[in-house]
Amino acid sequence: MTTPVSQLPQARRRRKNPLPYLLAGAVLVGLLAYIIFGNLAQSIEYFVTPTEYQAEKASLQGRTVRIGGLVKAVKYDRQTLDLHFNVTDGGATFPVIYQGAVSDLFKENQGVVVRGVFNAQNVFQANELIVKHSEEYRVPRSQSELKDMLRNAKDANAEGQ
Repeated sequence: MTTPVSQLPQARRRRKNPLPYLLAGAVLVGLLAYIIFGNLAQSIEYFVTPTEYQAEKASLQGRTVRIGGLVKAVKYDRQTLDLHFNVTDGGATFPVIYQGAVSDLFKENQGVVVRGVFNAQNVFQANELIVKHSEEYRVPRSQSELKDMLRNAKDANAEGQ
């Protein structure tokens, strides 16, 4: 005959302190936020318009700045890669000099952002040129519309050369 085994009371589980997990989670979230927002702040660069530059000229003089506006009076020498143009926002206009290759998107009345400094003659000496392009993209609805778009692009490219 077997003797009945008496049930032992269930062992008490030791409750773990959640504080270390909460602290580790807070540190991880803080580190992630620092990485995201720290890099975001470094990658954002604002530009001023010619009118804003003219108003803040005393504080911006001699500093590297970005100026954005519309391109006017373009003179580009493909041999020497010398580019002269004016940047305007309708209120103020500044002459710009840039040395280097220029994108096919760069043309009269196109948006541009240039980075550089003003020289003693109040001419903007650019060392970086960013051409703004249309953010509008239209998908051709038919084969003939696609051919028309390609023909227009080819004609515009031929006129630019």
